[in-house]
Amino acid sequence: MRFLEAGVDTAVIALWLGHESIATTSIYLHADMNIKRAALDRTRQPDTPTGDYHPDDPLIAWLQSL
Repeated sequence: MRFLEAGVDTAVIALWLGHESIATTSIYLHADMNIKRAALDRTRQPDTPTGDYHPDDPLIAWLQSL
């Protein structure tokens, strides 16, 4: 995961690990939250602030106040 996060191509990782195919390597490479967040940040509109979306929900606020 560290290689993938650093931008190393999946094919290179497969070669380093001695895998015959990239499909074998993909079993072991699971995207973590940092990679997902970076991908989402690259697809957002320029005027949209970064970060997680937390909608205002009166029901949740009421439940948390109990």
